[in-house]
Amino acid sequence: MAIAAGTQAPPVDGVTPDGPHVLVFFKVTCGTTQLATPAIERLARAFPGRVTGVGQDPQPALDRFASEYGLSLPLVPDLDPFEASDAYGIVSAPTAVAVAEDGSVLDVAESWDRDAWNRLAAGLARQVGVPAPTVSDPDDGLPDFKPG
Repeated sequence: MAIAAGTQAPPVDGVTPDGPHVLVFFKVTCGTTQLATPAIERLARAFPGRVTGVGQDPQPALDRFASEYGLSLPLVPDLDPFEASDAYGIVSAPTAVAVAEDGSVLDVAESWDRDAWNRLAAGLARQVGVPAPTVSDPDDGLPDFKPG
């Protein structure tokens, strides 16, 4: 089970957050992550500079993935033994973790779960004082839920 809301978020190598932010943990070969990339990109565009992908792959594979799937957010590797993923209790991909200004976990969205990802985006929006974006709606072609 992923890290719980209210828990202090562990640091992630290569990520230097400036205020509330989201970490999106993933693996490039994960079909659910591939499916969710349009929503991940919408999240990143709604919160410029506040969303970072943490991939369980080497940087060249992350760069190819970003190019192939149209991701503009920064991507950092979390390589074996997957210290960051383990610290966050990641068991499914993708998993998004919203972190508050004080470094506590605001919310977690595991796998592809439209309601959870929209809830997470709304919580981050409250933290940064902007209107809540819709990361996914029923007309965007994504299923309501897909396990990762």
